[in-house]
Amino acid sequence: QVQLVESGGGLVQAGESLRLSCAASGINFSIYTMGWYRQAPRKQRELVATITRLGITNYADSVKGRFTISRDNAKNTVNLQMSSLKPDDTGIYYCNAAAVVSNYWGQGTQVTVSS
Repeated sequence: QVQLVESGGGLVQAGESLRLSCAASGINFSIYTMGWYRQAPRKQRELVATITRLGITNYADSVKGRFTISRDNAKNTVNLQMSSLKPDDTGIYYCNAAAVVSNYWGQGTQVTVSS
């Protein structure tokens, strides 16, 4: 019954912005650290950003200053605002919910940044 559903992916040109959203259901959302990960073709899945239930954020060095992660516990959503997008940002972006004994993933949403 746990579901993480991503939305907002698409095709954009370099320098443009995009906002991803993840809607969670079936979990006590406020307890989980939420995160965004991405996977480019032929590469391992990598951390993009995380945000704890207390609002502490962590970003990959490659996206610092360009991406902002946020959460709304009342709406059970986590967002990723992406600006100044680069072709290297291209990949499938996955929403993650992590607790001590639980780890859930969404199905992913494709982000493609053209040059």
